[in-house]
Amino acid sequence: MNEIATDLCVIGAGSGGLSVAAGAVQMGARVVLIEKDRMGGDCLNTGCVPSKALIKAARVAESVRKAGRFGVNGHEPSIDLPALRRHIQGTIAGIAPHDSVERFEGLGCTVIKAQARFLDRDRIEAGGQVVRAKRFVVATGSRPAVPKIPGLADIAYLTNESVFDLASLPAHLLVIGGGPIGIELAQAFRHLGSKVTVIEAVTILSKDDPELVAVLRERLIADGIALREGAKVEAAARAGNGVALTVSDAGGRHAIEGSDLLVAVGRTPDLETLGLDAAGVERTPEGIRVDAHLRTANKRVFAVGDAVGDRQFTHWAGYHAGVVIKNALFRLPAKVDPGLCPWVTYASPELAQVGLSEEVARRQHGDVRVLRARFAENDRARTEAEHEGLVKAVVTARGRILGCGIVGAEAGDLIQLWELAIRKRLKIGAIAEMVAPYPTRGEASKRAAGSFYTPVIFGERTKRIVRFLLRWA
Repeated sequence: MNEIATDLCVIGAGSGGLSVAAGAVQMGARVVLIEKDRMGGDCLNTGCVPSKALIKAARVAESVRKAGRFGVNGHEPSIDLPALRRHIQGTIAGIAPHDSVERFEGLGCTVIKAQARFLDRDRIEAGGQVVRAKRFVVATGSRPAVPKIPGLADIAYLTNESVFDLASLPAHLLVIGGGPIGIELAQAFRHLGSKVTVIEAVTILSKDDPELVAVLRERLIADGIALREGAKVEAAARAGNGVALTVSDAGGRHAIEGSDLLVAVGRTPDLETLGLDAAGVERTPEGIRVDAHLRTANKRVFAVGDAVGDRQFTHWAGYHAGVVIKNALFRLPAKVDPGLCPWVTYASPELAQVGLSEEVARRQHGDVRVLRARFAENDRARTEAEHEGLVKAVVTARGRILGCGIVGAEAGDLIQLWELAIRKRLKIGAIAEMVAPYPTRGEASKRAAGSFYTPVIFGERTKRIVRFLLRWA
């Protein structure tokens, strides 16, 4: 076999792997990039990009449906599914060149399109070639998790890898899983006109702040989505041209029938064919075991993104890439700070969080203050008839920001200010003192921050001081 000697070998051309490869080769390292499937990984081809394109189309449909509230002729929209699929594929095609083999070869990477397998601690075989590297980065991503439900393997079901290729809209979509993927797609298909039922074993969006989730839950129910929380799927079977689920909950066992089934119970790292044992790399059921520097038990090997199994977000894989480059190329002791990962559920309204939730903050810090500003009191939200939700910040008694959650329109954009404030260790006064353009939703963040000072500014002591000073005016 032909042997290639290189500085860095990256396995996986998803968001994390591409970020490492692009950064390292432009900094002067020799880089080999290996990908067994499509460049861009899950995010580009079956995840973030197609799902957000679908969600946008669904929001447009819902806007048409509800346009009457603005004095515009609203009506039930007609969905042209082939045109919608072209929109999704066109979006992917527009982004694909940035992630392409041609671009990365142009940057100076050696790209191998093949399955990679470790031969030992410092060599990999891929496509009939052996790669010997000083450092390796495993960035192989994840695939949809499939629950062990009797009968599921015998029926046709959808995952995020196949749902965007539907030839027709589901008449009644059953969704197993009430996490971010399940909720986003459930609402999108409901807005496109499908009947939708979500079955969740615990509560929807169980990792998010319950107060914020309650706002989104109310909207989902108002949209006409049937939420079956605290329900376990015991069996699946064909039912005519559709599917039937046997579900148990506090009320007993029930049969739920639908035309299509979407399985959205999370993701599992894609590691089985890598030969990690030969490399001395340890793994758990959740993913590759790494330290705070993202190094594995084999110090030559790093792992990033979904392969690690923690916080499976595209932007988190990109953050991991920066940590690895600092460690692998510059030998700087960079560490992952898990508390600074923001996340967003792109439903309507959006739900975003960063840092500690109220529950965790109280458990870790005891005496905390919760600051709220509701979008019902925000003029921009009112003008656009999107005034559901609130900004909810958690701070210490001295004003150190511990976390923030936002549920409302554009929450994913609004949360970024709070992530920056936490990262830079700003106190709540920094946000309270900022000048927010009027009218913007950003005023809600300023209003929440300003409420920290309300008891003092408008308290009796301040009133006494003002009355005293006015005597001498």
